[in-house]
Amino acid sequence: MENHPSVKLGKTGVLLINLGTPAAPTAKAIKPYLREFLSDRRVIETSPLIWQPILRAIILNTRPRKSAKAYAKIWRQESNESPLRYYTRRQAELLDEKLKTAAATKNKTTDNIIIEWAMRYGQPSIMSKLAELREQGCDRILAIALYPQYSATTSASVYDEVFSCLKKMRWQPAIRTAPPWHDSKAYIDALSKTVRQHLSELDWKPDRILASYHGLPQKYFEQGDPYHCHCLKTTRLLREKMKLDETFMQSAFQSRFGPTQWLQPYTDKTVESWAEQGVKKLVILTPGFVSDCVETLEEIAIELKHSFLSAGGETFSVVPCLNDSPQSIDLLGTIYKAETAGWT
Repeated sequence: MENHPSVKLGKTGVLLINLGTPAAPTAKAIKPYLREFLSDRRVIETSPLIWQPILRAIILNTRPRKSAKAYAKIWRQESNESPLRYYTRRQAELLDEKLKTAAATKNKTTDNIIIEWAMRYGQPSIMSKLAELREQGCDRILAIALYPQYSATTSASVYDEVFSCLKKMRWQPAIRTAPPWHDSKAYIDALSKTVRQHLSELDWKPDRILASYHGLPQKYFEQGDPYHCHCLKTTRLLREKMKLDETFMQSAFQSRFGPTQWLQPYTDKTVESWAEQGVKKLVILTPGFVSDCVETLEEIAIELKHSFLSAGGETFSVVPCLNDSPQSIDLLGTIYKAETAGWT
């Protein structure tokens, strides 16, 4: 038709989506980020009539200052961004490079594939990146929530937002979402390589290894959230892959918030108890986090280390997250290949 608006079609988009990050390590920047995060009904299921007054009157007036101090300890000054933002961006860039390299060896091109990244809370937003992909001609988009273990508070929240954004689009792209990959061979292989590499770089052998996962309110588990089971399965498969004893590698849960009961055992209590019982050398890994962030670099590597040493421990080390390592990009490549089958 004459004067028909130009339309771009035929491309496939891949959107890597992580939790989110404030724009700066300041209380001013953290406050709107926390407001968005803690107003998500997937995260806080308490009625807004009860929760919002608490959030606005108490939490948003106290927690940003505390969080700012934590972020300041781990902020990447050279690029002025949080580690989570840095590694998520790098994962998208390196996945794009991996696909281009693989295509070049077969005399093919990846011009019809666009890799992007977004944050569930904060910037860049899911809406902005979906719009960019659509404008570039992506009529098929794979969304990958960067959480190996499924939870309604994380994976479901990401995909809720993806589909909510589609409501604002006149011409919607086809959407696929990646399933949880807590027990995939590629993920367990990536974890085992990362742990083995880290252990090989130490000049001492740990008495125990603890796999620490982000916590979840106990009532969410009782209502049917599979997160707890996914975490324990990840640890079991990793332990079997590395041929480790069940006592030697165990699981625990960190980052609890508020007075309610959360999944147990708690990471801090476990570590302190072990030190008091005579465990002197401890290695921690955080399999639920694909990228290092404030929960791994400040809460675990700094605060938990202090707790362990204060309780009688002597040596403490944290295994880096997958981050932008070759095994991380291989894992993302495996997920991409499986979930875009028939599209690319």
